[in-house]
Amino acid sequence: MLIDAHNHPNWHGHDGPKILKNMDEQGIDEMWLLTWECPETDYSPGLNAHLPPGGGVIPFRDVLQVGREAPERFVLGYMPDPKRPDAIDRLRAAVEIHGVRLAGELKVRVPFDDPDLIRMYHFCGEAKLPITIHLEYAIDRGPAYPRPNTWYGGTMDALERAIVACPETVFIGHAKGFWAHISGDDLFDKIPAPGGPVLPGGRVPEMLRKYDNLYADLSGNGVPALERDEAFSRDFLIEFQDKLLFARDHFHTRLMDVLLRLDLPEEAFEKVKYKNARKLLGEGV
Repeated sequence: MLIDAHNHPNWHGHDGPKILKNMDEQGIDEMWLLTWECPETDYSPGLNAHLPPGGGVIPFRDVLQVGREAPERFVLGYMPDPKRPDAIDRLRAAVEIHGVRLAGELKVRVPFDDPDLIRMYHFCGEAKLPITIHLEYAIDRGPAYPRPNTWYGGTMDALERAIVACPETVFIGHAKGFWAHISGDDLFDKIPAPGGPVLPGGRVPEMLRKYDNLYADLSGNGVPALERDEAFSRDFLIEFQDKLLFARDHFHTRLMDVLLRLDLPEEAFEKVKYKNARKLLGEGV
């Protein structure tokens, strides 16, 4: 059994048939389909090359459309733009009408501990919807317009305050800023994907140990984070085998390649591949 716990419909040129073909080729039994809603001024226009014609972000209608093509293989996720005044009502309706079981992807230029987001988290806790969050620091790396950077969520401190404020809510950490904190160096807000040996004192391992309601998916920069120091990474995956999720946020084999290379104990490998994902959805394993 293999579950991809982070992906998107019509992303990088993959519509429903192409996603299903990719899943079959890589032995993926189930996929979590997530939206991405934010104002169009808040994402890099360069992403339009990876989105459906006409630009825009990843709306809920795309999740529904692809999900209908193989409902037994897709778990539906949705996160409305939390700054919409009707955001919670929209998410509640998606749960009640369409059977949404996940909240995500939360990828907005709003600090994680914003009061409107805290209200959303409390609802997700009540509805038992795990939330996939995207943390990215404001590292300037482009022209001044439309944005000099693409920060999302603020800081790891803001995420920690949200986790503390909402102990009933499961948070799934993801993205460059989150995974840069695997190491205790000070590069997280200076380099998008730091390399080199992992130093002691990283916030990711510290917070995974401290908070029962924090998990992490290995998509996005999870792969470079594992590749930077594979001796550390094997120990990391074994220690946190109950809190990590196989996930790609793309359609390549890079994560599985790394996991196979690290030669994990079978029990730990099975948990990362699918058991933790099923546990978060309240399913037996």
